[in-house]
Amino acid sequence: MVDAITTTEATARATASRTSLVSNFETFLQLLTAQLKNQDPLSPLDSNEFTAQLTQMTGVEQQLLTNDLLTSLLAAQQGGGLGGATSYIGKDATAAWSVTTLDEGKASWNYELGASASSATLSVLDSAGKVVWTGPAPERTTGTHGFVWDGKTTAGGQLPDGGVYSLKVTAKNGTNDVAAQVLTRGRVSGVELYDGIPYLTIGKSIVPVSSVIALDEDRAPAAAA
Repeated sequence: MVDAITTTEATARATASRTSLVSNFETFLQLLTAQLKNQDPLSPLDSNEFTAQLTQMTGVEQQLLTNDLLTSLLAAQQGGGLGGATSYIGKDATAAWSVTTLDEGKASWNYELGASASSATLSVLDSAGKVVWTGPAPERTTGTHGFVWDGKTTAGGQLPDGGVYSLKVTAKNGTNDVAAQVLTRGRVSGVELYDGIPYLTIGKSIVPVSSVIALDEDRAPAAAA
């Protein structure tokens, strides 16, 4: 299994690799110069061996050039990612994303059911993954539905603004599970870059561009995220 790395991580690795190569290259030059300076005139360095050493030096130099090119490409990719994401600003987006912020005593989501359900439950989780509120979903029919949480726990306590919360939906039709997902929908108002990955500001949510599943320039904004 291969773990993905961010552009920032890749750039850092390339920079570290270049530093190591530069150090090795300089050491190699020093050793080669000392070897030539101190060689026995009666038994000079074998030409084949000298050629092999020059070939090694050239190989290190090529690695340095390749490393510099890779770093440049990564930098261009990072800038291009942010530049490409700016084209989303002003458009209405739908993202498969469940995290948002409690603001002015409320947080809003959309949830989608793949089929009508006989029962559906919504749960709000805090940033630590703890369920703070749970209750029946307002709609159980096929399609996308809005949900606004008033920031109160199941016990009735009011939670302060600024907290980050996520929504989870569980739906069943009898004993069978119904496919469901949580969506963030709204107008894209900004773009930010975190660890080389572009994120969009949609309402009160910050979502990665990769989570966007639909864009619409003409649709009126859905429930605020």
